[in-house]
Amino acid sequence: MAPLHIRGGPVPCGSPRATTMTTAEMLLGEGTKSKILEELTAGPRTAGELAQKLHIQESAVRMHLERLARRGIVSPKFHREGVGRPRKRYGLTDEGFELFPRRYELMVESLIDSILEHEGEGYLAAIFAKAADRFADRLEDEFPALKAPTTDPERRLRLVARVLDSLGQRATVSRDAKGPRLVRKNCIFRGSALAHSNLICEVFDQRLLQRLLGGNAVDLVSSMPRGSPACSHLIQLMPMTAD
Repeated sequence: MAPLHIRGGPVPCGSPRATTMTTAEMLLGEGTKSKILEELTAGPRTAGELAQKLHIQESAVRMHLERLARRGIVSPKFHREGVGRPRKRYGLTDEGFELFPRRYELMVESLIDSILEHEGEGYLAAIFAKAADRFADRLEDEFPALKAPTTDPERRLRLVARVLDSLGQRATVSRDAKGPRLVRKNCIFRGSALAHSNLICEVFDQRLLQRLLGGNAVDLVSSMPRGSPACSHLIQLMPMTAD
């Protein structure tokens, strides 16, 4: 199973995380690094080729490439091209390609609409519940601490919040008179959730949180796809039995 590429926020338990560029660097067309990345979408290039294309010194290009390579955004490989020494060419890694705009939700929404049309919402809800279980399995593989036995539900909740925060969800734990709440201020499924909030919010997300929290009851209080500034769940913590 391929590892998840986690971006943003603290990652617990020493798990690896793909390092990202700053927001300014990610904006295409701004800055030398962005121009280099644009050129690399056409295929691997040498530092000399990039310098010639961008009209800057080769030493400056090499400096940027080395920094991007340390961040895991580009990767150098030697290519033998005819007679002579192999040439070092830099190409985008999977993480590098992911910096460019993606519209995955367009395909997802088309799939959802097609399944709804042919099989109905009940069938699709079952599929989303299974997908949540698979996603939970992947998170447990990525963050072994989620598999560690614990009888402290508060500690488990804080751990889950850190894991979700590392996915870019800006997750925090708060508490009021009704009990602890898991609050998230960024929806990473926003496009699909706006079109199918019942499936994303009440099926997939609900099932995922229950799995990660060891079966504790999770009540949806508010959600961004339905106009709230944050997604908030009231967590009914119960003592957990360690396996």
